[in-house]
Amino acid sequence: MYENVNGDGEFDKHYTNRVMALLAFIVIIVMYVEGMLTPSLRSIATGFGVSASQVSLVLSSYLVGGVALTPVIGKLGDIYGKKKMLSISMIVYAIFVSITGFSPNFTFMVVSRTIQGIGLTILPLGMSLIREEFPKEMVPKAQALISAMFGAGFAVSLPLGSLVSNDFGWRWTYHSAVPFVIAATIIAIIMIKESRYKRPDVRIDYVGASLLAIVLGMFVFGLSQGPVWGWGSISVVTMFVISALLVVPLVLYEFRYTKAGGEAIMNFRLLSQRNVMVTNLAIAISGMGMFLAMQALTYRFELPAPDGLGKSILATGLSLVPFAIGMIIFAPITGQLISRVGVKPFAVLGSVIAAAGFLMQAFAPSYTMVMVYEFVTGSGLSMLNASVINYLILTVHPKDMGLATGMNGTFRNVGSAIGAPTAGSLLSTFTATYTVGYIGTHPIREVLPSHMAFYYAFIIAAVTFVAGLVIIYFGEEVLGRKSKMETEKRVYEVEYQTK
Repeated sequence: MYENVNGDGEFDKHYTNRVMALLAFIVIIVMYVEGMLTPSLRSIATGFGVSASQVSLVLSSYLVGGVALTPVIGKLGDIYGKKKMLSISMIVYAIFVSITGFSPNFTFMVVSRTIQGIGLTILPLGMSLIREEFPKEMVPKAQALISAMFGAGFAVSLPLGSLVSNDFGWRWTYHSAVPFVIAATIIAIIMIKESRYKRPDVRIDYVGASLLAIVLGMFVFGLSQGPVWGWGSISVVTMFVISALLVVPLVLYEFRYTKAGGEAIMNFRLLSQRNVMVTNLAIAISGMGMFLAMQALTYRFELPAPDGLGKSILATGLSLVPFAIGMIIFAPITGQLISRVGVKPFAVLGSVIAAAGFLMQAFAPSYTMVMVYEFVTGSGLSMLNASVINYLILTVHPKDMGLATGMNGTFRNVGSAIGAPTAGSLLSTFTATYTVGYIGTHPIREVLPSHMAFYYAFIIAAVTFVAGLVIIYFGEEVLGRKSKMETEKRVYEVEYQTK
């Protein structure tokens, strides 16, 4: 038997296996709900009469909601128990998944999706529970399994969700997910034990969370509306200015809050640890690049020639599956090898492969090569995500795990929330007029994203992962032969043998 993280007994292998299976199922369900929207974006935009940049709010509003809620829910988990907050998060998530499918207009859908962002708090709470229940040597494998489930969720959601959307409309993709979300919620409430660590005396940084949500919300909304209202319009410029100006009081408030002993959303005590900062920046960059490229890929598949590939919603969903397959294959491989090889080699290799995949997408000559490069990108992302999170999990003390994983989720969501509207803005800004059909002898012309929109989207995605590669290089190894702990252990063994 293995010693648990507290070092005070044996861990319950059967219970931890059940928790892992449940968390894997929850990740697949959440990824189904989110992934099935991706090939439906153009259909949603057409149905509600909004542009490519505006429909990006369907993705980014969910992420903005997650940015505001993740650190708060993470802290409440430290105070009242992570199982309790996980249960509440899943109940609220189930309610708004049920509601969103009945959205009467685009505004209602965006608001509902924002509250639905509480679903992003589920994974950090689950990771905290894993860290408390699992011995250290099993944590990388558990993290790798969760990463693989992201790929499995995409693999299920993209073809199945696009099939439902193609035949019955995007609303039914939501309706079809409701029974599974409710079932997962009930099972979690019944099966999961309450967390070991509770700190009822800590305060919650509501001001920091609110300021961060406003800063990000203004920036995201400005990006989505810029191509519609005009980049130089008073409304768009005002949103960007407010977002920029509020960064200063946000940082000052968070610094003072941390200095006074509080646990801020941007906790400078934790961020002063090299591995915490490296993980958060790398995850933010990864999220931005992935969401930017995925939205660009969706439009590339569905738009008509010459710059699109003219695929249906169903064909688009199927065309995105190679990305998920790459994640499924390489996440568990990373989990098996990372304990011996270390975090940094896999994180660096994953960044290089993902960057190369996106760069090749910018010059992809055919439909077949687009899918090949997708597989390359998914492989790199799975290696990066399955490895770099261990910098955080194996550096931070378990008593700070809720705060640390919540902050990490915030950084991930900030990056992702910026990526989606950035793609939408590129698609709405770089356009050309195309003939898409004829009525008799009269051509039907539409203004659609041009080749340059996709080119810039993939180049920017590639650059973000190169930046992530540089950041990851500064991380301090926590696993493998080059880790600090292993070095100290070997020094001790040598000294002991000498004596």
